[in-house]
Amino acid sequence: MPNSQSPDPRSAARQHSDGQARTDSTGAPDIIATLVSEEGLVSALERKLAQEILKDVDFATGASITEIAERAGVSPPTVTRFCRRLGCASFSDFKVQLAKSAYVGLRYLNPETPTTTPAEIAEDIVTKAQNALFEAHRGLDLDAVAKAAGLLADAPMIYAFGAGGNSSMIVNELQNRLFRLGCRITASTDHGLNLMQAAAAEPGAVVFGSSFSGRNVELRRCFQLLRERGIRTVALTQAGSPVAQAADVVIAIDLPEGRNIFRATSTRYAFLAVIDIIANLVAYADRDRSARLLRGIKQQLIRHRDGDDRQILGD
Repeated sequence: MPNSQSPDPRSAARQHSDGQARTDSTGAPDIIATLVSEEGLVSALERKLAQEILKDVDFATGASITEIAERAGVSPPTVTRFCRRLGCASFSDFKVQLAKSAYVGLRYLNPETPTTTPAEIAEDIVTKAQNALFEAHRGLDLDAVAKAAGLLADAPMIYAFGAGGNSSMIVNELQNRLFRLGCRITASTDHGLNLMQAAAAEPGAVVFGSSFSGRNVELRRCFQLLRERGIRTVALTQAGSPVAQAADVVIAIDLPEGRNIFRATSTRYAFLAVIDIIANLVAYADRDRSARLLRGIKQQLIRHRDGDDRQILGD
């Protein structure tokens, strides 16, 4: 009978020691992970060769066997044995697998840990957040922000589309900020629901989309459909990305991430700042109405929870 047990998750690592490269989550060989670990490399020359390849992966993927051997100070036969020990059929096969592995983020294989103490980590987090806010402010297209706020303020219905951890938070925060200003808004983080709402949106509606990478294929599809239907769209995303190209109004945020994979992206703070700027502009579009609605919300919080007006604004 077939074995119904799940495969041992450690089997991939054990296979490498038997002459096979590590594999990634798809089962494909992950040559770079193997080179970093140096598992199965039996000689000092092979380990030196691995280190030289990791120093310049771009060079290694395009170099000849002689060029790699010369750079590492080994012989071409050593390179051939090295490739076979990694489970590759030949040097050419090794280069193909190396090129494929190079698409996976190298920083995750040898992650930076520049900070370790609570004080250092706190300093790093706060500093990166400050830098993100400063850089975003310096490069922000304020005309695009004003145009987006104007569309949202005048829209009879607003849809906010996002997906993933960060963009889901952003579109929910947009809903949180705008409903209290009297805007009719609904946020959705489900791809199928986004597509259905894009198909059902009526003239005058505005769709706001968030994508940190700008490569959300489903969001781009929704924007393309909305463009065909004459529904205006606003994208908070990377400049020049597929999502940006499909949107009517683009608020571009392009910030460097650094190499510390353990720190959450500081770009979140920039995105949140843009949401707050948009919300302020929408509030100022009709100050009397905004003040009346906000006061009504605060009255209920005072009556049923706070007892006075000394708590922070909103909730």
